[in-house]
Amino acid sequence: MLAFLADFSDAFPALNVFRYITFRTGGAVITALLFVFMFGPAIISYLKVSQGKGQPIREDGPPTHLLTKKGTPTMGGLMILLGLVVSTLLWGNLRNPYVWVVLGVTLGFGLIGFYDDYLKITKQSHKGFSGKTRLVFEFLIASMAVVIMQVVSPDNLANSLAFPFLKDFLLYLGWFFVIFGAFVIVGSGNAVNLTDGLDGLAIVPVMVAVMSFAFIAYLAGNAVFADYLQINFTPGTGELAVMCGAILGAGLGFLWFNAPPAQVFMGDTGSLALGGLLGSIAVATKHEIVLAIIGGLFVLEAASVIIQVVSFKLTGKRVFRMAPIHHHFEQLGWTEPQVVIRFWIIAVVLALIGLSTLKLR
Repeated sequence: MLAFLADFSDAFPALNVFRYITFRTGGAVITALLFVFMFGPAIISYLKVSQGKGQPIREDGPPTHLLTKKGTPTMGGLMILLGLVVSTLLWGNLRNPYVWVVLGVTLGFGLIGFYDDYLKITKQSHKGFSGKTRLVFEFLIASMAVVIMQVVSPDNLANSLAFPFLKDFLLYLGWFFVIFGAFVIVGSGNAVNLTDGLDGLAIVPVMVAVMSFAFIAYLAGNAVFADYLQINFTPGTGELAVMCGAILGAGLGFLWFNAPPAQVFMGDTGSLALGGLLGSIAVATKHEIVLAIIGGLFVLEAASVIIQVVSFKLTGKRVFRMAPIHHHFEQLGWTEPQVVIRFWIIAVVLALIGLSTLKLR
């Protein structure tokens, strides 16, 4: 909204500052952070009263969780999503189609997660609604988003897959790219969802990833920087840096309340939405493979669940003591803070590796 003020910069030169994505990204960080700080306690109080017993804890999980996490309210992702929406509407360029597409995916996935959390609370069960039904809705939302992004993307990039370390090579996928792009978005959403199992475990790697993609989006959306780095120039995607800034601010605010011992859990409401946001930004900027590197921690969490399920069905044996893999390390004797902080370190290292692909071409 404030980006419109730049239209009057001829009469008021000071308003020209609202043209700059970097300025508006900083404003988005601060706005989202302050919003969550201001309204977070009221939201948590409401969630506590309305949910009663809070999020149901898995009985087959680590025994300590039944003692330390019982009664903690969930759906804390609402704080993040509200901060994102307010900050994006205030600081984002609302003429930009990418802003609306990514916001649509985020809120759509958030709505699916909200309904899943609602069922878990009302039924007092860790199982929400049918996983197959959930995936169908996720793929519908993601597919529509990819189709729109194909329309607004440059013709040479619309249906193509770019590879890190290769500056000129594009793999043309045709309309199969819709399936691939939807898979990236849905996979990202569910991978972050699986990671959200310990206090602060998911939100910090998400913030690390969005900071990385804020940088990528800004560079990919700038013709000069894209040419210098020999990455694909995707006009308009630089505006997604503002949304990344909003998530960073809202995430910092949420972490204040989610730090151990957590006052509130993110829930599927937040984790599914944040994963969908990361996936859709990766597709928009043509950095889908780089997302698998920067978000490698999420990939590891999802892979551990897949390996565990496949192994048990085929052999009757489990590869890990418990999946997702963060619970495996808990079972090995790592304390919750050890698991969380070590996984944060892994997330930072993977982000640095992912960002290095911007220059190594």
